[in-house]
Amino acid sequence: MALSRFWLVIIIGSITYLLVQLFAGNYYNVEFAINGKKDDPIIQSEVYLKTLPLALQDSLKASPNKRLSFGKDSLYILDNAVVKIAIGKQATDGILPTCKNTIFDLLLPLIAYLSFFCGILQLLIDSGASERLAKLLSPVFVKVFPEIPANHPSISYMMLNFAANFLGLDSAATPFGLKAMESLQTLNPDKDKASNSQIMFMCLHAAGLTLIPTSIIGYRAAQNAANPADVMLPCIITSFIGTIAALIIVGIRQRINLLNVTLIGAVGSVVAIIVLLLVYITKLDLISKGHFTNNLSNVLLLAIIFIILAYSFLREKRFTAAGKNVFNSFVEGAYDGLKTGRTIFPYILGMLVAISLLRNSGVFEILAGLMAKGFLAIGISKEIVDALPIAILRPFNAAGSRGFLIDAMRTYGADSFTGRLACVFQCAAETTFYVIAVYFGSIQVKNTRYTLGTMLLVDLICVFAAIFLCLLFF
Repeated sequence: MALSRFWLVIIIGSITYLLVQLFAGNYYNVEFAINGKKDDPIIQSEVYLKTLPLALQDSLKASPNKRLSFGKDSLYILDNAVVKIAIGKQATDGILPTCKNTIFDLLLPLIAYLSFFCGILQLLIDSGASERLAKLLSPVFVKVFPEIPANHPSISYMMLNFAANFLGLDSAATPFGLKAMESLQTLNPDKDKASNSQIMFMCLHAAGLTLIPTSIIGYRAAQNAANPADVMLPCIITSFIGTIAALIIVGIRQRINLLNVTLIGAVGSVVAIIVLLLVYITKLDLISKGHFTNNLSNVLLLAIIFIILAYSFLREKRFTAAGKNVFNSFVEGAYDGLKTGRTIFPYILGMLVAISLLRNSGVFEILAGLMAKGFLAIGISKEIVDALPIAILRPFNAAGSRGFLIDAMRTYGADSFTGRLACVFQCAAETTFYVIAVYFGSIQVKNTRYTLGTMLLVDLICVFAAIFLCLLFF
């Protein structure tokens, strides 16, 4: 319900603002919000070429692309006898390009990932490996998810999702997570309302405990940071704080006893793994760090695939008894992934169109600007305020916040406090609205209860944690 209302507010509010600005004369037209593409110049007025000074006319005619820049973001564009004057660039794609790109740039790759990994997961089920993995993990998971029976298949899917997030493998985490939600839905007595287990899983997933922030390291390397991996420790600690916060907040809401030996031991084991790896990584030089972190994630993913396939081969008789073989089982799972992709498409499309309108209308920039002024007014450092747009936009759109991140590093420097803080913001938060739409949309849950509020609260905690840690480290 909360997500539905928020979605309506975004779209209605953005369209209202666009129309008000158009009729007030502040926008020359609103075609950019419909057909425009990201970084296209925004047309502010049009004049006839002959009305311009002769020198400017000659310069435009002589320009190879019939364009002439002036100032930082201003542009003259010659189109026959008319000159279009543009100021600024479009924040993101308009509605129609967003619809097109959602299919070609997002949905088709996502369906491919879903099909492959759902095929692998089907082998996990048919080989009996999921039962063994669930049995192994049940002592910990039943403490956090008391409504899930011991040895339930959803335990193995959730574990694979957490592991993929832990290793920075987003392409694998989503299929595992969707399969977990589907499995949890079989235990849900009210199919239209999110269960306690689904809410706990979603909030822990959104906290996104990360060990190797490979994408952040890559962005910093591309911007010539002196040590691209120097934000690694703040990223890991911030995501760990977010995970613990999600566990505590949802645990209190669901009256789960979190102070038990099994759960504390599991959390301690995770902390020990993180500390040991960090100790090892900090001893490596720059090239070795990049080589190790890039390989660790990919090698472990290949190891997971290899183990599942090898176990399936050893248990081939089990497939035969069920009238299948290993490859047919994979195909069956891949087909289920295809169907899941078709189911979640409308949810993704609806959310991305809303975000497109929010960005292009200028409403987001106004809200972000007001928040920045408020923080400056109470004495928050400008270096912190300059990084806040990434934190504000991250729950809505990963690509948009990534654009802000790269711009922040270019503007203030990759090794500046603002550049480093922006990296931690990007790493330690999730695209909350997108994730809720996709995960709950895949099982057609309409009432997400307190999931959205909790996930946004965890995002806020991660923002404060990121600021504190960056002040401590840098």
